[in-house]
Amino acid sequence: MTRLPSRSGLSVAITALLTCQSAWAQQPESPGSAASVPPQATIVYATVAQAAPASAAQQATGETGAGQPAQLDAVEVRGEYIPEPMLQTAEVASFITREDFERTGDGDAAEALQRVSGVSIVGDKFVYVRGLGERYSSALLNGSPLPSPEPLQRVVPLDLFPAEVLQGMTVQKTYSVKYPGEFGGGVVDLQSLTIPDEPFLKFSIGGGGNSATTGERGLTYYGSEDDWSGYDDGTRKMPRELQNAIATGQRVDLGNFSREDIRRIGRSFQNANLNVLQEKDSIDPDANVGFSAGYSAEMGDDARMGVIAVAGFENEWRTRFGDQEQGFFVGDVLEYDSDYEFLSTQNNARVNALLGFGYEWGRHRIGLTTLYVHDTIKEARSRAGVDNLAGFEARDDYTEWFEREMLNHQINGSHAFGEYDDLKVEWRAAVARATRDVPYEKGIRYENVDGYWAHDASRVQNYTRFSAVEDEVASGGVDLTWRLPVDRDLTLSTGASYMDNDRGAWSREFRFLALDGPLPFYNRYQRPDYLFSDYNLSQDLLRLRETTGSFGAAAYDATLKVLGAYAQLDGEITSNLRATLGVRYEDATQAVHPYDIFTGVRQPGPEPLRNDYFLPALTLTWNIAENRQLRFGASQTIARPQFREMAPQQYTDPDSDRLFTGNPYLVDGELTNFDARYEWFFGSGEYFTAGVFYKMIDNPIESNVNFAGGTTFQSFLNAPEATVYGAELEFKKYFDAGFQADWWTGNRLYLATNYTWTDSEVNADEDDTVQPYGFATPVAARLFVRDGSVLQGQSEHIANLQFGIENEDTGLQATLIANYVSERVSARGRPGQPDYMEEPGVTMDFVLRKTMRFGERPVTFGFAARNLLDTEFHEYQERAGQKVNVLRYEPGVSYSVSLSTEF
Repeated sequence: MTRLPSRSGLSVAITALLTCQSAWAQQPESPGSAASVPPQATIVYATVAQAAPASAAQQATGETGAGQPAQLDAVEVRGEYIPEPMLQTAEVASFITREDFERTGDGDAAEALQRVSGVSIVGDKFVYVRGLGERYSSALLNGSPLPSPEPLQRVVPLDLFPAEVLQGMTVQKTYSVKYPGEFGGGVVDLQSLTIPDEPFLKFSIGGGGNSATTGERGLTYYGSEDDWSGYDDGTRKMPRELQNAIATGQRVDLGNFSREDIRRIGRSFQNANLNVLQEKDSIDPDANVGFSAGYSAEMGDDARMGVIAVAGFENEWRTRFGDQEQGFFVGDVLEYDSDYEFLSTQNNARVNALLGFGYEWGRHRIGLTTLYVHDTIKEARSRAGVDNLAGFEARDDYTEWFEREMLNHQINGSHAFGEYDDLKVEWRAAVARATRDVPYEKGIRYENVDGYWAHDASRVQNYTRFSAVEDEVASGGVDLTWRLPVDRDLTLSTGASYMDNDRGAWSREFRFLALDGPLPFYNRYQRPDYLFSDYNLSQDLLRLRETTGSFGAAAYDATLKVLGAYAQLDGEITSNLRATLGVRYEDATQAVHPYDIFTGVRQPGPEPLRNDYFLPALTLTWNIAENRQLRFGASQTIARPQFREMAPQQYTDPDSDRLFTGNPYLVDGELTNFDARYEWFFGSGEYFTAGVFYKMIDNPIESNVNFAGGTTFQSFLNAPEATVYGAELEFKKYFDAGFQADWWTGNRLYLATNYTWTDSEVNADEDDTVQPYGFATPVAARLFVRDGSVLQGQSEHIANLQFGIENEDTGLQATLIANYVSERVSARGRPGQPDYMEEPGVTMDFVLRKTMRFGERPVTFGFAARNLLDTEFHEYQERAGQKVNVLRYEPGVSYSVSLSTEF
């Protein structure tokens, strides 16, 4: 912020212009382009131009119009240390830069975000901002919405975005009408790499391991020769015989096909390579390789073009050994429905690639970006224990393949007009597609009979599933910013956007069942590949039967179309008070259409959600002193249910082994948000901030656990109301160690820490009702919602600490990173039962980077150790000191090393 007196002259102009030149010297030069002027310099320059006398000749002589020397006053420039992103935005926001990625050594966007104040990561991929679940946060790539390959979420899992393809990330915690109206905790805007300043070529190679996995025993299954790459070689492709049978539109069973047809279709299924679990004596170490290159060149007068390419591959193994329990409290007495120990080994292979092209001329820029991510998890797991509901000791074996893929094409542009960028036009268009393919998801149950595991294909059964999700998003938008020709710095912004999100999902399930009663005695003890052999199928000892749709719809189509427009006014009220006032209008139609997977006929259900909203937002920034400011924000936003939450289709979560069923009666949630934050920037890259926030939520969506027909499943409902409030503290500073030594020259200590306290309350009055899935009419809310309970997913305490050493001259960065997240509700317990709780606890990481030179070539060595405290994952239910370990395991300590060099 700049404040000038009413009288000024040549000395004032010189002082201000020297300030501008100092700022310009730190910016990339673009001759003749006012776009290269940094915001601080632009403000000073424009104000001087307005305050100086009209005649340039008078300024040159240093005289006023009356021929007298000018009376000089001081020029006060505010915001000396305020980072440029903080200076440009009126909202409460946090920023992750390319340098932050290097310091913490995070491999993907999800890992990096857990260092941000008020942010926690659930399931290693979904972001929770200020204790609000992933439904209250959205992710954008260069301002465009993204599709999701996840069956349970419309939000994109952020572990899909490797750090190598990102220039930075913005986490905005107060709402701006330029963003989509689905905003609760915050929005995460990922910025991909742009035109490089100069050509470069970089290679990297690395490896690593895990204390609970690498070199230890684990489980696997053969699959195909190409499984290490994450791409199936065709082995798991649905058999042609089965495809032809499905094409008839009939359920595949003896009622619609001949006995010989059923035999032939059953024999076409892959057998030994996918059914047989194998114990691997020593699990392989992790490995990764990366490549990036950039080129830029001048293209004549004030024009520049650039190309950037990034590609990488990583292969990682992780083994989990732990407990899975289901319990039921009768008063304070705990009874177990089931009690298992499990062992799981996952092999995760990821391929990523980014190709970007940019062209700049004058104050105009056009960019093209294509991002490709292919991520596959191959899992083998087994569990054994007592199933009291079934009445015997059981063992379940699983072999699974989860293949996710995302392809995003985007074009965007920016055009500035006028001497001081008085008019700016920005536009974007994107087409993105995400898929999730799960072929041959197999499970088989055994019963312990006299110390031997037996499968009779009757009392205990098996399944083979094929499923897929395809999610597509087409979007576009334009933003216009006009600096109004008035005495004050006042900007009018307006824009429009469109998003069309379409999703299709289907699942087919098949079982091999005994034809007439249980299998013969000796066949029950056969190894799986012998059990499902062609001989047994040809002899009718087993027959194939499709069980698709036995528990509800097996397929659905979904759509969400959003048309948005906004207007916003931003400017100075006084010399040290700035305001942004805007309103966004959104018209949206959201629908989920379950259909009969055999006939394609849509099943009856609720009408689509058709809503339009006017969403206002106000922010105030008060520059109370040099480098100190207060921000205030108020807004109204919404939270829409996700597709899978509305689809009455059963889905098994492989991580928890819980069944999920959607609720087609869900409605939009509406939020009212208030924020205030104090910011003090006391040095370059050093700051202290303190903030408070308060949110009121109507119709928040929560996940609840139910029990029916001997099956525990998880669904969703709208609670009546909830409030969330809390406070945030953040501090960052560099320190001098206070001693001198040759080996310490150039080193400085670095400390960054943040803490967020959050409290929440879900309210359900006696006369409130909710509409759970499976109930024909609304029921009393307190049957499913505990009045006064905390909001699902909300942790009371979130704290982060980074402490390290940096030396720019020697290329050294060593950082110790600690993270603490207190317990939170992962799901509501079934009526009368305690909630499911998750306890993330304390994690600690260490990251080291050191650049060395071999001749003229720099080589960077990297080392990272994750989860040094070996903190376990623990989800549980508890009452009267008794605890049910719903899911518990130790992820182990992970280590990685890398070498990279640049040409």
